[in-house]
Amino acid sequence: MDYGIKADPKSRIGIAVSRYNSEITQALLKSCVKTLTEQGMNPKHIQVIEVPGAFELPYACQKMALSKKFDVLIALGVVVRGGTPHFDYVCEAATRGVVEVGLKHNIPIIFGVLTTDNQEQARDRIHGGKHGDKGVEAALTALRMAGVAKQAL
Repeated sequence: MDYGIKADPKSRIGIAVSRYNSEITQALLKSCVKTLTEQGMNPKHIQVIEVPGAFELPYACQKMALSKKFDVLIALGVVVRGGTPHFDYVCEAATRGVVEVGLKHNIPIIFGVLTTDNQEQARDRIHGGKHGDKGVEAALTALRMAGVAKQAL
C-alpha cells in the first residue's frame, strides 16, 4: 500500500521486538517490516533484535544506538494488564528507558509498545483491527522521523 511516504534508500532501521505475547508482537513486526519495504526500504537495511519482554526493550535499543549503524529505532512489544501492579512497573520502565536512550544518543525511537487491559484489546491493534495496525503506524512514523533526523535544524 502506498502511504505517500518514501524511504530514503540509505536509511537504516533497527527494530527491537519482545518475544513475550508473541502472537501480537510477531504480527506487529511482520506488518512493520512489510510496510517499511513497501515504502522503499532495502530489507538489508532493517535489523531485528528479539528480547524476552518489554522490560528488556530499552537495553536492546541502547545496544543498537551505541552501534551508530541506525538512523531510527523501533521498539515493539505488548504488555497486558494482569491482577498485580507488575503491569505498571513494566510499562513505566519500558517507556522511560526507551525515551532516555533516544535522548541520550540523539536517535529517534518509535515506541510501538501496546499497553492494553486484555488480549482482545491487543488483537484490535494488529491486522487492521478496530484500532488499525500499530505495526504499520510504527513503520510510517519511523520513516517520517528518519527524514526529520536528517534535516539540518
